This record gives sequence, structure tokens and C-alpha cells, in this order.
Amino acid sequence: MLRLTKKADYGLMALKYLAEQVGGGAQSAKDVAEAYHIPPQLLAKILQTLAKAGLLISTAGTNGGYALARPASEISAFEVIRAIDGPLFITSCITIHGTCDLHGHCTIKEPLRKVNDSIKDLLSGIRVSDLVDPEANDHNPVPVAGGLVSIAL
Repeated sequence: MLRLTKKADYGLMALKYLAEQVGGGAQSAKDVAEAYHIPPQLLAKILQTLAKAGLLISTAGTNGGYALARPASEISAFEVIRAIDGPLFITSCITIHGTCDLHGHCTIKEPLRKVNDSIKDLLSGIRVSDLVDPEANDHNPVPVAGGLVSIAL
């Protein structure tokens, strides 16, 4: 079964939290961790990773913390997952290293590549703003794929 890692889950939850904050000011890692009962040290590492990837802005100091680097509507779930977990591959034959040992004999590589591309496209179409609680900022999220697809986060 294809699953997101806990780190990717936590990263998406953190960006959702930051998107819901009125005013968009920096929020501490501790506040985010407490809101979702995430281990603070693990979340701090995830937030640092997301900042290095350019998805978050990190501000040091007493009033420092993290804020979205772009509007939530411009950050995709795929970007977050890729920043945390690296490239998304559903099978070992589709890798950044090229072909596997069965290249030339394999009959499933192309169909699996299509599945991999479909998952990538679906996650690229989900924006952090789609994850935001409608009551958090008084607008209705757009259903993913016309409401036919649900992704548990």
C-alpha cells in the first residue's frame, strides 16, 4: 500500500496550521507541535527541511518562527512531500538511477510509470489552501478531482 511517511504527514499538517493563522505572521515550532501533538524535536527538523526547500520562511529571535514562503494556494502537497521524502516512486523500477536489472524483459514498467505520474499529478493539484479548515478563514475549499477523490492526511 502506498503511504505517506509520518514526516510528510506532519509537514502537511504544519503548513495547514500556518495557512490558517490570521495575519500570516511567524509561528513557533512549539505552537505547531502543541496544536497537533507532534513531537517538537521531530517537527523542528521537518520545518527546517521545508525552510531549506523554500516552502517556509524562518525567522530567528524572540518573536521568530515559521511562515509560509508563498500563499497557501501556490504550495502543492507534492512539493511538501518531495521536500521531506524525496522523489515519489511507487516501484523500484522507476527511480532516479535509471533502469533496473529486468530492463528489456519487464512488461509492467510503463503501466506503473503511468500510475506514478497520475499520483504525482493528483498531489500536484492539491494545494495547502485545499487542506485548510473552511471555518478557519471563512471560505469553502475546492473539492479534489470534483469531489471524487479523498486523501486521508
